[in-house]
Amino acid sequence: MFDLNNPDNLAARFATVRAHSLTLAAPLSPEDCTVQSMPDASPVKWHLAHTTWFFETFILERFEPAFHPFDPAFRVLFNSYYNGIGTQHPRPERGLITRPDLATLLAYRRDIDHRLTTLLAHAPADSHTELHHLTELGMHHEQQHQELILTDLKHLLSRNPTLPAYTQAIPLPTPQPPLSWRPFAGGVVEIGHHGHGFRFDNETPLHRQFLEPFSLAKSLVTNADYARFIEAGGYTTPDHWLSDGWDWLQANAITHPLYWSRLGNTWQEFTLNGAQPLTPTAPALHLSYYEANAYAHWANARLPTEAEWEHAAILEPSLPHLFGAAWQWTSTAYTPYPGFTPARGAIGEYNGKFMVNQYVLRGSSLATPEGHSRPTYRNFFPAAARWQFTGIRLAR
Repeated sequence: MFDLNNPDNLAARFATVRAHSLTLAAPLSPEDCTVQSMPDASPVKWHLAHTTWFFETFILERFEPAFHPFDPAFRVLFNSYYNGIGTQHPRPERGLITRPDLATLLAYRRDIDHRLTTLLAHAPADSHTELHHLTELGMHHEQQHQELILTDLKHLLSRNPTLPAYTQAIPLPTPQPPLSWRPFAGGVVEIGHHGHGFRFDNETPLHRQFLEPFSLAKSLVTNADYARFIEAGGYTTPDHWLSDGWDWLQANAITHPLYWSRLGNTWQEFTLNGAQPLTPTAPALHLSYYEANAYAHWANARLPTEAEWEHAAILEPSLPHLFGAAWQWTSTAYTPYPGFTPARGAIGEYNGKFMVNQYVLRGSSLATPEGHSRPTYRNFFPAAARWQFTGIRLAR
C-alpha cells in the first residue's frame, strides 16, 4: 500500500485507499452489507456510502466546476454527524436504508471517484492547497471507516446463530511474551504531532507535560491473564470496579469479554474467522474501559496515561505490540490539548465536539489499515464501548 504520509502521487494513493474498502466488502453478500446489529454499529453499505459522501460534500461541492449531486437525497441519508451540513438520518436506523441498493451505492462510489480524480488531475501540484489537505483528510477518514467495517461486521456476524466466518484470511496477533516492565525516567516531555506527515487536528498542538517516573508493561494482557481474573471472581468483586463500571456490569449482566463463551470447561472466542478455541497467549480483546481498569486494579497496576504511552512509544518504539494487535486504553479523558483550535465550518466537527465523556486509546489494532497508525494518534471511545479491538497494556 502507498505511504499515506508521502505527498507525492495523491490521485494514485486516493485510488488505492478507495479500492481497499471494496476489497473488504468483496466477500460479503448484499444482505451482509445491509443489516445493522446495534445502534453503535453501521451497515457496511452505509460505510461505503458515507465515505463517498465525505468526498462529494466537502470537496466536489466546493471545488468542482458546475457541481451537481449524484442524488440530492444522499445529503441526508449518509451524513453522519455534521450539523453544519444539515440534518441526518437517525444513526440507529441506518439498517433500514434498504434502498438505494448496494449496486446503486457502488455506482455512486465510481461516479465520485471519477470526478474527484479528474479534479485532482487539473489541480495545482502544490500539496499545501486546501484541496489536497481535504483529500488527505478524506483518505484517512476512509481508513477509519475501513476499520469500522471490520469491527461492525464482526459484531453483526456474532449475532448470527450459525456464527459464520467473514474470511479465513485475517491474521491473528502473535503470542505475547511473559509480563515484564520497561522503566522510564519521566520529566518534562513533548507530546503531540509535529513535523511533516498527516495528522488529525486533535493530535495538535505540540505541548509539554511533566511525567513522574513510571514503568510500562512490555506486552499486552493475554487471554490467559484475563481468564485468571475471571476465575478469581473479577466480575463478582465490586472492589475492583469503578462505581459506574459496577452499575454497568449489573445492568447488563456482564460476566466475561464480549466475544467469549463457555464450551464445556473451556473458553471459545468468536473471531472474524468464526468461532475458535481461546488462544491463551493472544492479547485479550474487546474489553471496555471499565473492564480494563478493573483488571489493572486486580493486577496491582494501573492503566497508563496517554502522555506516558506516547512518550514510551517514541523513546522505545521496539516495545512489542504498540501497534497492530489492539487499541490500548489509557486513563486519560479525551479533552483538547492546550491551545487546540478546531477548523472553521462543518469540517471542524470532525473531532473537537466529541471531547467529553470519552477515554483515549493509543496504538492500533489488527483491523487498522496499513499506514494508519503513529505514536501521536488519539483514538477515543466511551467507557462502556467494547465492540472495537481494544485491549490492555499495564503501567505502574
